[in-house]
Amino acid sequence: MHMLSDAELSRAIAAQAGQALLNLRSAFGELDPADKDRANELRKSGDRTAHVLIAELLAEHRPHDALLSEEGADDARRLSAERVWIVDPLDGTWEFGQGRGDFAVHIALWQPATMSLAACTVDLPAQGMSRSMLDEVGAPADLPANRPIRIVASRSRPPATLPKAVELLGKKLAAAGLSEHGVEIVDVGSVGAKVNEMLCGRAEAYVHDTGFYEWDVAAPYGVATHYGYIASHIDGSPVTFNHLPPYVTDLTVAHPQLAELLRECLAEAAHQ
Repeated sequence: MHMLSDAELSRAIAAQAGQALLNLRSAFGELDPADKDRANELRKSGDRTAHVLIAELLAEHRPHDALLSEEGADDARRLSAERVWIVDPLDGTWEFGQGRGDFAVHIALWQPATMSLAACTVDLPAQGMSRSMLDEVGAPADLPANRPIRIVASRSRPPATLPKAVELLGKKLAAAGLSEHGVEIVDVGSVGAKVNEMLCGRAEAYVHDTGFYEWDVAAPYGVATHYGYIASHIDGSPVTFNHLPPYVTDLTVAHPQLAELLRECLAEAAHQ
């Protein structure tokens, strides 16, 4: 790994962490859905195992960089660092413990001097898929003409105004001649898995308005932007990283044909 670029290192480490999570879950064997203690033990072991692996590899190969990880102790010295790795070793911990496939490993590099993300990777080990800023991509395909537009949201904390925004968006899309099939909401686990639904052509937008942490957002944000999707706060302003506390208030990721209309509808729904 010593000769790898930042992006190559990010992808390689994420893949190793993802495989370690799969190995761990396999070693735990089949879980009884009623055995919550055992499932929580698996979740805690997954968080810890992936964090230690990622932290050790970054310390070995990028020893002068700072690290912000969900599972690590925060160090305020990162605020003055020139390079900060923002890591979620296991995003979608709940889904991981349920035996589901919609969990991910997030690794991103924040560069304060240019206020930019680099080397972003979303690894989806149970789906055998990795999304990276190394991927060769073209513009997103046109909006689907044979099904409803789909917006992914959190199953536990969906925006309260999203049903109204969806109703408004369906009308605006029809009026603009963009879609006659309406809009539907689907729930998916990890933020990385949500973005991947869009990259796979199964959804067109993601909305979250109740806040979460930078490690939830950074890698999916960078990957979505790399793939040509529009990622921002709900008001259209860019999300920035390496703050204290490391908190992101809200987020939209949308197909470029949809982004402006979606923001309009979210604003209208919030004021009704």
